[in-house]
Amino acid sequence: MAAVPASAAHPPPDRLAVAEAWPARKPRVLLVDDQPVQLQVLYRALSGPYQLFMATSGAQALQVVRDQQPDLVLLDVVMPDMDGFEVLQRLHAERDTANLPVIFVTAHEGADIESRCLEAGAVDFIAKPVNPAVVRARVRTHLTLKFQSDLLRTLAFVDGLTGVANRRHFDERLALEWGRAQRLAAPLSLMLADVDHFKAYNDHYGHQAGDEVLRRVAQTLREQLRRPTDMVARYGGEEFACLLPDTPLADARTLAERMGQAVRELAIPHRHSRAAPVVTVSFGVAAREGPALRGAHPALLLGLADAQLYEAKHQGRARVCAARLEYDGAANVAGTVVVSPASP
Repeated sequence: MAAVPASAAHPPPDRLAVAEAWPARKPRVLLVDDQPVQLQVLYRALSGPYQLFMATSGAQALQVVRDQQPDLVLLDVVMPDMDGFEVLQRLHAERDTANLPVIFVTAHEGADIESRCLEAGAVDFIAKPVNPAVVRARVRTHLTLKFQSDLLRTLAFVDGLTGVANRRHFDERLALEWGRAQRLAAPLSLMLADVDHFKAYNDHYGHQAGDEVLRRVAQTLREQLRRPTDMVARYGGEEFACLLPDTPLADARTLAERMGQAVRELAIPHRHSRAAPVVTVSFGVAAREGPALRGAHPALLLGLADAQLYEAKHQGRARVCAARLEYDGAANVAGTVVVSPASP
């Protein structure tokens, strides 16, 4: 298994009309064939605008997919041990690779094999011996379709005003991360953040200024995250949610304090706030830790974070309140912590 570097960094001219759908990085293409000579033919046909990876077996191909996350796979149908159809079936069985486009490449020709490849879920079929021009054209076409589809999926999960994840995306990720945390007995923290006295800000400064505050707060919260698995979402109105997998309560509380201080340091004037002369944010933080909580549902974690946000507002706003979720058939909260407001 080897990564093959490519040299060109820009999409070909015929893709410029859809360039906004293409990532800034080089597209990644995995070539799979048990014959090294065939791999070299495909490599020569595609060398240039793509980052190429190679595998000589089905098992190796699956490992490269996991490690390198290619955008497209050119897959030989006939291979020892695991043929292309089984590789494709395994890819489709995994959530992260279910939509990975695969082009079958095979020496077999005819309507029967072509229809079987397409019915199995391949996006296209190329017959051997390959025509380099055909390979390049079809790879270009299916990468364009893939990136356009990715762009549409991304836009469906992004809040149009702030640019962070929207409520729908947050709800889906919460369900997934809750299930993972339960299975692995891993910590999972969630925080809800509310811009303090935001209605008063809108009434005094106007809704356009209020929209700009939401954008700046969202960007500031996102900038404080350190891991790609963490996410910030607009939960609704002036509320934001942060989902923090593999994060215990103490670390989540520290992050919330840092976020609150970063928003305060924006120094956005707020004459009608009773919490501070500048825009501030209140946080409610909740975490599940330890073994699986039998019968528990992610709504309990969300409800606990909401209760802590209410407590932060009750305590005077511009502060963090946090609690650990314990569940034995009813929501029992232990270890509630109220953190003093950050210094002006």
